[in-house]
Amino acid sequence: MALPININQLINQRVVESARIEYKGNWNPEPIIHTICAFANDIDNWGGGYIIIGIEDENGMPKLPIKGIEKGSIDQINKELLQKCHSIEPRYVPIVEHTEYDGKDILVLWVPGGDARPYKCPINLRSSKTGQYEKAYYIRKMSNTIRAHNHDEKELFELANNIPFDDRVNLKANIDDLKPSLITNY
Repeated sequence: MALPININQLINQRVVESARIEYKGNWNPEPIIHTICAFANDIDNWGGGYIIIGIEDENGMPKLPIKGIEKGSIDQINKELLQKCHSIEPRYVPIVEHTEYDGKDILVLWVPGGDARPYKCPINLRSSKTGQYEKAYYIRKMSNTIRAHNHDEKELFELANNIPFDDRVNLKANIDDLKPSLITNY
């Protein structure tokens, strides 16, 4: 499945980090899990966001030439990412695609707004003596991933009860329900 984002265009046009784009020069699990949680919570209903691992930012823009990640580390990153995503409550796993830009390997994490929001994750991923972690809700504001405050948490719970119509899943729908004439008119 192709991601609904054009990496070449994103980098060539030096798209600035925003509420939907986050650049990470390397695999650093804790801030990446926080950002996954924030994009999945999608407090402003932007449709989630993208985390691009292997591209450093400079003043919020992709730093050229890109750094990339070692091809040999991709499988290990995917395994560790899946393991760390198990710490998100309720469970959430982003869509991950390995791609190349300018001969360098990068990972693109597509994190659509989640159906089971709000999501929370460990504040600190370092192991605890009991194996239990203190968890918090994270949100995205402008180009920042921040820990949700009490009023933000309240808003997240209100959003969970009010899923936009076009984001709702209809388990009874089938392909015959689509009307080509309406799609063409649209």
